[in-house]
Amino acid sequence: MSWKARLIAAAIPALTLVSSVQAVELDPKIVGFTLPKDIKWTDNPSGNRTVVLQGDPSKPGPYAMLLTWLPGKMSRPHFHPNDRFFMVLSGTWWVGNGGTFDPEATVPMPAGTHVIHWAKGVHYDGAKTEPATILVWGEGPATSTPFVAAEGMKK
Repeated sequence: MSWKARLIAAAIPALTLVSSVQAVELDPKIVGFTLPKDIKWTDNPSGNRTVVLQGDPSKPGPYAMLLTWLPGKMSRPHFHPNDRFFMVLSGTWWVGNGGTFDPEATVPMPAGTHVIHWAKGVHYDGAKTEPATILVWGEGPATSTPFVAAEGMKK
């Protein structure tokens, strides 16, 4: 048998496997998914990009979203009514706490770090020299309230 015939004979089972894998469909009642090409990011005036993956952060109930901070963008001191949970997926996310905004007093959270912002804890965060993408989840509504020292929130 020639090398061409052997190559064709070897390729047929591989092509059959590929075509059968592509023919499989998941039952959407059992498995939900969104491919990366179908995730639609939104640019926000606060200096980040977001996409809601599950739920609605503005309503009661669980939610999950991706957030990308762009370089040089940071939030000012604020707090949330509910605990919020984060996983840094890429880049370095910088986090500070307390009512005084001081980007130099932030702590780097590299990719792979799990972070919790406890309810009503005053904090600020963002990116310095590189984008930082984080997975955010919690219970809504996920409102953000600017810190005002007279309110006496936890520091």
